[in-house]
Amino acid sequence: MTQEEIRELFIQGIDCSQVVTGRFADRMGMEEDDARKMSSCFGGGMMCGETCGAVTGALMVIGMNFGHSRKGDQEQKQIMSEKVAEFKRLFLEKYPSCMCRELLGHDISKPGEMDKVMEKGLLLQFCPEVVDDTIRILEKIL
Repeated sequence: MTQEEIRELFIQGIDCSQVVTGRFADRMGMEEDDARKMSSCFGGGMMCGETCGAVTGALMVIGMNFGHSRKGDQEQKQIMSEKVAEFKRLFLEKYPSCMCRELLGHDISKPGEMDKVMEKGLLLQFCPEVVDDTIRILEKIL
């Protein structure tokens, strides 16, 4: 998936978390629409500038691929924890934070801040780069 394809999905209303989970829907044993629905509340840092939607989408993908679900399954929980740590390490090698507001330099939960993000072109330039990097990291660790 190219940054241009990601940008086009943004223009069509698909958020960062949805792009990531949609890209890996098959790896999660899901239909793309279901993966996008599952992650639809997480774009824009849970719609309030918290953890980056690309990151939360990645964590959902990791959970579906390596997560534990059985009581007492500490071995699988450890595997999942190691994958999460590896993802975060690789992400933080490239970016200073996993927080949307810190990545954008604007707290979109505050009035007028999303307008500034749009004026600066961050949503259609910077955010597709973050999503692309997130997808590449996931491809390495899955």
